[in-house]
Amino acid sequence: MYKQSINLFTALLVAVMSLNSANAAVKTETIEYQVGDTTFSGYLAYDDAITGPRPGVLVVHEWWGHNDFARQQAERLAAAGYTAFALDMYGDGKLADHPDDAMSFMREATGDPAQIRQRFEKAMTVLQNHATVDAGRIAAQGYCFGGAVVLNMARLGLDLKGVVSYHGALGSPINAEPGTIHARIQVYTGGADPMVPAEQVAGFAQEMQNAAADYVLVNFPGVLHSFTNPEADTIASRFGMPVGYDEAAATRAWEGTLHFYREIFHP
Repeated sequence: MYKQSINLFTALLVAVMSLNSANAAVKTETIEYQVGDTTFSGYLAYDDAITGPRPGVLVVHEWWGHNDFARQQAERLAAAGYTAFALDMYGDGKLADHPDDAMSFMREATGDPAQIRQRFEKAMTVLQNHATVDAGRIAAQGYCFGGAVVLNMARLGLDLKGVVSYHGALGSPINAEPGTIHARIQVYTGGADPMVPAEQVAGFAQEMQNAAADYVLVNFPGVLHSFTNPEADTIASRFGMPVGYDEAAATRAWEGTLHFYREIFHP
């Protein structure tokens, strides 16, 4: 009888644990915030099965704007154990469907470097203030335009544990000085990307060495711009742009990123 009771208790415990596991899921929130007179809408994702504060990761979108791809990256990070916030650098719901519009939005946003920093720091504060986040453990990753943004935030010395750039521009009017970069840096770029040519890659490496930055640069031979985005081939066909998805490079970059976060957040 005692053995039967133990078996029944065990079965009930397993059932409860299975039910809790089934109910645990990535939770998402749309958060509106203000920077000056402009309204921004970010997308936050976290796993509610995790208890206690965890590291936070900011996700900065491509030049198209805050779209499904950026939000999907936030969800992937949440599934990996982080609270992620896909921020908006354009505001007012701006989302491009044509390269001309994307270029216009990007130029408008980057016309004032102080504005970019202000928008990034506001989104960082939103993430830090979320109940699931350890405010002292924040990183940022960006794609294309967003990759350049996170690298510039590192150059400016923001209090980030690390930044990751995927197919982002590596040249910048901001030149890092020795001692200014506190974040560790990872860069993933395509060897056949005409938007980030070899001389730009070499210049970035020299800049980082001069600044005594802790950085890793991975250059995938034969890989084009936007290699992490599965929609890149459609964009290339539609607009005749030199971009292309590369599953192998995208997978290696993602796995490298997760390893990087484990290093900087859980040494």
